Amino acid sequence: MATGTDILDTIRTRLFTAVLGDVMDTRGLTRQFLPPAIRPIDPDTAPARVMAGRAMPVLEADCCGDVEWRGAGPGGGPGSGQGGGNPFPFGLMLRALDELQRDEVYVCTGGSPRYALWGELMSTRARALGAAGAVVDGFHRDTLGIRKLGFPVYSHGSYAQDQRMRGRVIDFRCPIEFGNGVRIDPGDVVVADIDGVVVVPADHAADIVALALEKVEGEESVRQMIERGERTEDIFGKTGIM
Repeated sequence: MATGTDILDTIRTRLFTAVLGDVMDTRGLTRQFLPPAIRPIDPDTAPARVMAGRAMPVLEADCCGDVEWRGAGPGGGPGSGQGGGNPFPFGLMLRALDELQRDEVYVCTGGSPRYALWGELMSTRARALGAAGAVVDGFHRDTLGIRKLGFPVYSHGSYAQDQRMRGRVIDFRCPIEFGNGVRIDPGDVVVADIDGVVVVPADHAADIVALALEKVEGEESVRQMIERGERTEDIFGKTGIM
């Protein structure tokens, strides 16, 4: 099975979240879907192809006021050994955004639903860097501007309240965990479509994609059996697919 960008291309063109989730269930990876409240920015016009990329996890935290954190100099700051002080009221958010790489997905959790975690200018920067999309465990804003950009964003919905003075990024490229127990590590494969967002652990990605391709082929055979008028109970007995 191909690796790297070939895996992402295969997912984008031939697979979808449901089949990946089904295959992971059979391999004991049963808690891989993010909360169902996380949806595409506009379900009615979601792209036909799925969004897929490597996770750049981002950890948010609530705060109160526009107070800067001041580090202890080189090596003294938080954030994956980034070091130094932090002169920005958004914490490490701008640094995390600037360090997005091609085909990465900005995946953020940790704050409360009192403010937006993503917006149009962030989408503009992420798209310019070749990022695959953004998935936030909270709200986005600037909906019309993001729609015009066509940048894939998945969130709990739209809410215009700014995160400045209310939340800040405290770390990135670190393991994070969503409220439903789904863990995301840097480099995991994040796949999203109109049915939800699923995470494929990096160590299992090649095997899961290969098995998902087999399942898609099997489902096509089952569809043909149904169209021929066969009973679904009999079909499942023969194929184990439904």
